[in-house]
Amino acid sequence: MSCKKRLSDFEYYVMFQKGTEPPFSGELLNEKREGVFVCKCCQTPLFSSNAKFDSKTGWPSFFEPISKDAIKEEIDNSHGMIRTEVKCSKCDAHLGHVFTDGPPPANLRYCINSVCLDFITTKN
Repeated sequence: MSCKKRLSDFEYYVMFQKGTEPPFSGELLNEKREGVFVCKCCQTPLFSSNAKFDSKTGWPSFFEPISKDAIKEEIDNSHGMIRTEVKCSKCDAHLGHVFTDGPPPANLRYCINSVCLDFITTKN
């Protein structure tokens, strides 16, 4: 995929070797403007700022994707745990994981590596 050439070594590691950025290190963690979070690799819209919340975990967290078609979920058995991995449905980039400890009504927390996202503001 051509986007891989545009990524830094660390971005490539997180997105295509299933790495994780250190907690509280991502530049989009505290992003509070209105807008859309898109895949850094293919620019597919993934999450709305309206779905972002402070989970106090150190990673950007969302209670739902912008659409169910934007992401895909796969079982992740790494590190001796069973988790649900979240990937971009268009370019297959690893984004993070989804957990069932989010806010109601869905109780989901999409825990996403900031380094996998670009932010496009919808207001000036």
